[in-house]
Amino acid sequence: MYRSTIRACYLGNFIGALTCNLAPLLYVTFMHEFGITFEQAGRLTLLNFFTQIVADLVFSRPVDKWGVRPFITLGHFLAFIGFLLLAFAPTLFPSNPYLGLMVATVIYSIGGGLFELLLSAIVQSIPNDSKEKAMSLLHSFYAWGFIVVVIGTTLMIKLLGRSNWPILVLIWSVFPLINFFNFLRVPLAPAVSEEKRTKIRELLSSRYFLFVVLGIAVGGATEVSMSQWTSAFVEASLGLPKEVGDLVGLCLFALLLGTIRAVYGSWGDKFPLYKAMLAGSILCVACYLIAAFSPLPVISLIACIFAGLGSGLLWPGSVVNGANRFPYAGSSLFAFLAAGGDAGAAFGPWLIGLTADVTPTLVQVAPWLRHLTLEESALRSGMLIGALFPVLMVIFLTRMKKQAQV
Repeated sequence: MYRSTIRACYLGNFIGALTCNLAPLLYVTFMHEFGITFEQAGRLTLLNFFTQIVADLVFSRPVDKWGVRPFITLGHFLAFIGFLLLAFAPTLFPSNPYLGLMVATVIYSIGGGLFELLLSAIVQSIPNDSKEKAMSLLHSFYAWGFIVVVIGTTLMIKLLGRSNWPILVLIWSVFPLINFFNFLRVPLAPAVSEEKRTKIRELLSSRYFLFVVLGIAVGGATEVSMSQWTSAFVEASLGLPKEVGDLVGLCLFALLLGTIRAVYGSWGDKFPLYKAMLAGSILCVACYLIAAFSPLPVISLIACIFAGLGSGLLWPGSVVNGANRFPYAGSSLFAFLAAGGDAGAAFGPWLIGLTADVTPTLVQVAPWLRHLTLEESALRSGMLIGALFPVLMVIFLTRMKKQAQV
C-alpha cells in the first residue's frame, strides 16, 4: 500500500541532497561572474543550514496540527521555486545578483528543512517491523543524490559551458516539481492523535533524548565536516589535483556513505544498531587521525574516503534511536533531531576552518610533519580537531546506552 510513498520519500531525500550541494558546486562560477568573495560564498552555506534549522523548529507544531501532506508538498514547491530564482538571479536582480542568490538560498533551504523534518517522520509512521532498515535506505538516497549531483553538474558544466550554469539549475529543478505531484496523491499513514502524543516537556526532560540530540549533532559534524573539506584538503594539504578531491575523494566518500546505509537497510537486523554506530564512530576517529598525521598523501585520501563508511549510520541511526524510544512524539521529535543534525553540520566544518586559520601548526608536533608549510599543515590541523566529533559520539552513545537501561 505504501510502496509509492516510500519511493516518493527516497526521491525527496535525493532532492534534499540537491538543496545542500548544488550551489556549492557553483561557488567558483559565482565568484568569477558576480565578483563575490570567499566569505560571501561561505555565507550562502551558513544561510542554507541556518534556514533549515529555523524551518525544522517553526513548522513542527503546524505539521502536528494540519498534517504532513500540506507541508511536504510545500517543501517541494519551495525547492522548485528556489531553484528557479537561483537560475534567474542575474536577470531578476541585475544590480545585485548576490541578493538574488541569498533570496533563492533561503527559499529552497526552507524546502530542505521541511524534507529533513518530514521524510523521516513519514517513513517512521509506515507500519512495519524494520524501522532501522527503512530509515537507513531512506538516508542512503541522500548519498546517491550527492554523487549524482557532483558528477551530473560536473558533466553538464563540461558540455554546456560554465557560462550556461542557469540551464543546469533549471534541469535539476524538474525533480522537486515531479515529486510535488507525487506527494499530492501518495497515501500517508495516520498521524499520532493529540491525546496520545508525547509532550515536548517530556522529551526535553529525558536524559536519553538529550544524548540522542547531542549524538546527532556530533554525528552530523563528523559526516559533513569530512564531505565539505575533502576537496580543499586534498588540493591544499595533500598536493593532489582538485579533480582527485572532487571526483575520487568526494564521490567515493559518498559511495561508502550510501553503501553502508543501503547494506544496513537490507541486512541490518543481523547486527544491533548501537554496535554498528559505535564501530562506525571508532572508525571515524581513526580516519580523522590518519588523515591528519599520515606522511603519505594517498593514505590520508583513503582515510577521508573511509570516513564515509564510518559516519554513514550516525545520523539515521540517531533518528531511529529517538523515534523508537518516543514513538508518539510526533513532529516535535523530528524537528529537534533535524535541528541538532543541522547545527552540527554547520558548526563542524566551521570549527575545522577556524582551526586551520588560527592554529595551523598543530600537527607539526609529529616529527615527520615538521617539514610541511603552513598551508599544507593547516587543514591537517583542522582534521585533528575534527577527530573530537566521533570521540564525543562514542561518549554520547555510551551514555545513551546506560540511560536506555534505566
